[in-house]
Amino acid sequence: MDRRRFLWNSLLTAATAASPIPAFAQAKSSPSLSRQLARWVAGLRFEDLPAPVVDRAKGVTLQALASVLVGSQMKPGREAVNLISEEEAGVRNGATIMVNGTRATKGGAAFANSEMALAGGKWDTFRMLTHPGTGIIPAACVAAETVGASGKDFLTGVVAGYEVMERMAADFIPTIMARGFHSGPVFGIFGCAVAAAKILRFTEDQITDTIGLCVNLAGGNLESAALREGAAVRNAMLAVALAKQGHRGRETALEGDAGFYYAYVGNNKGQLTYSFTGDTQTSLDKITRNLGQDWMFLETLYRIYSISGYNIAHIDVTAKLCEESNIRYQDVDRVEAVVNWLETLYPSPAFPTRREATGEVKAGSTRYYTAYGVVKRGFPMLEGTPDPPEVLELMKRVTIIPSHQMTLFGPRISIFTKDGKVYTKQGTGREFIWDFNEEARRIRGVIPGIPIPAAQFEAIIATCRDLDRESQAAQLVQLTIKKA
Repeated sequence: MDRRRFLWNSLLTAATAASPIPAFAQAKSSPSLSRQLARWVAGLRFEDLPAPVVDRAKGVTLQALASVLVGSQMKPGREAVNLISEEEAGVRNGATIMVNGTRATKGGAAFANSEMALAGGKWDTFRMLTHPGTGIIPAACVAAETVGASGKDFLTGVVAGYEVMERMAADFIPTIMARGFHSGPVFGIFGCAVAAAKILRFTEDQITDTIGLCVNLAGGNLESAALREGAAVRNAMLAVALAKQGHRGRETALEGDAGFYYAYVGNNKGQLTYSFTGDTQTSLDKITRNLGQDWMFLETLYRIYSISGYNIAHIDVTAKLCEESNIRYQDVDRVEAVVNWLETLYPSPAFPTRREATGEVKAGSTRYYTAYGVVKRGFPMLEGTPDPPEVLELMKRVTIIPSHQMTLFGPRISIFTKDGKVYTKQGTGREFIWDFNEEARRIRGVIPGIPIPAAQFEAIIATCRDLDRESQAAQLVQLTIKKA
């Protein structure tokens, strides 16, 4: 009997030694990813934010509100408002649907406002395939309205939401998309929930639970992309409500052996199937490295035109080259654009619906937008402008060349003129990253297409500009509402 017990104990010891220690067991020796993020968010103060970060938070807020106003006139935006109004109108403790003014549940209002932002097309963009402001700003507005948050509290929550979401997403976006998920809502739920939780003054434990709960509620599919950031922000508000009631989220929900990254990326070791640069290895440790020192939020750029984000630079870089070199449409023989390879296989090399380098030359293709930059030296801010025939002709003489060496949104444009000369301009990828004043100047182009008077839109711009001095951030919501 003693010998059998000895053999059994020996087998157990050998099996334990051969098996890796689960991530949730290791978490006892160091804080989990959720805990590290939550600790930073809970301790973040407005005074900790550098001036450029505050400026960008004001700018993305203005961009999102402008998109809501434009989107309120679009069919998808109207449908979302009608759905929530019919289902939820009359609630006592809820939040306001922008433009419309109806009160609905917090999740319902956030959903409707997000869907209007998506319909409006004036999104911000992070690494091509996520659009944080379409969910984070609606979530932050609902939270601010709920507790009467100041402008400083609102801006701090917005920054926290963006920074957490973008750090979580940064290296993993192409791999997520290659597995059939849509990275926008999959990562967006975390930004929405963190922004709301911060504005609602959640503790570190509550934020940790909120992140863990978001893992259960995250989702988004490429094959059926009908529900995106709207669904993500609604689920984020559910996660926030559950955490407020004391519902727990598992500590290692992100990096655990069966956690978020294993489920969505396919492993929790930083191994990638695709990346923007060609590198197929990263580390989960990078997500929290230098939090509060290096601001990934400052990579967020503005998709000022209502088109696929990777095409926006083809308009402005080409237009700038034509302006600097005094190139006219009549002078052009042909155009070449060298671009990041993933921009030619949208939305993913695994499931490309657009092959920009080899696909059909048509309106809405990258060639079309490059030609637009030559012919018009810009692009309409609002939909409905007829295509100039010169654009439709020139786009047939544009060549797209994919490259692993090119940065996102930074094409190298070469224009070959009929007199045998070649003019080249290299994009930086930062042409659509600017300060609040430039954002205010450019976003005014939406005024002819919004349902409120120009003076009321100017009041929104002024309020965003001085948001850190405002006692009630929720007045932004009221400024979107059409007056009788």
